[in-house]
Amino acid sequence: MNILDDLKLQYKLGGIAMRVIYWNIACFLIALVFFYQYSGGGFDYPSWLSLSSDPNVFLFKPWTFLTYAFFHSSFLHLFFNMMVLNFASNLFLTFFTQKQYLGLYILGAIFSGVTFALSYYFLNISAPIVGASAAIMAILAAVTTYQPLMDVRLIFLGNVKLWHITAVILILDLMQLRLDNTGGHISHLAGALFGFIYMKSLQNGTDLSIVISRTLDFFANLFKKSPSTPFTKVHKNYKKPTERVASRIVTKDKTQQQIDEILDKISQSGYDCLTKEEKEFLFKAGK
Repeated sequence: MNILDDLKLQYKLGGIAMRVIYWNIACFLIALVFFYQYSGGGFDYPSWLSLSSDPNVFLFKPWTFLTYAFFHSSFLHLFFNMMVLNFASNLFLTFFTQKQYLGLYILGAIFSGVTFALSYYFLNISAPIVGASAAIMAILAAVTTYQPLMDVRLIFLGNVKLWHITAVILILDLMQLRLDNTGGHISHLAGALFGFIYMKSLQNGTDLSIVISRTLDFFANLFKKSPSTPFTKVHKNYKKPTERVASRIVTKDKTQQQIDEILDKISQSGYDCLTKEEKEFLFKAGK
């Protein structure tokens, strides 16, 4: 199995968190090709991708309230965001579903984008913004609100409470609010606020992410082709199943059993613990 096949298998089996990370990396690579200014050493994102605080721009490009959350201004920006996203995702998906995760990511990005645009508008500042930080903060703040006393092991620090980590990040944002990247810090704080609101609403019986889930399901069903089922005459067959049919069933059960055992191994120890033969078997079974 080559590296490309390995990446495809990780994307397929890694769940929604892995896919969101892959989407962010893919958008960064696309931006490197089309929007990176090698002469100036930075990205020059068009107004139909980055989120602008200018009403004359975002009112006619409302999709930018989401697209900005999949692009980044530098490799380090992407790297640290994906590190925190992977950390927060593992914690969130321990307690909640993948649909809730994706819904929270999208809603957190939109809420933070609106907060950023309105804040800069009233401050009379016109500037664009990109980055997944706000959506990531929504996920981190949500799971922190749900399990603030959870023990998390950090390198060099040992076990710390989850709320300590989140609090340090928020304090750093507050301290740098008036120094530089004010819009970024505003969006981070807005994302954390939305994560808190989302979790409190969920604990009170209202799942805000269901709006996103139903919207995505609607479009998925809209473009899904309904299988054509032409009329066929049905004949009842009272013959006993042959030995050959039974043999196929046993073979299928053994294959499925092996797949289940490998998936259990992934859930316990991670994808990297698989042997080369097991990865090859999963890749062939997924075709």
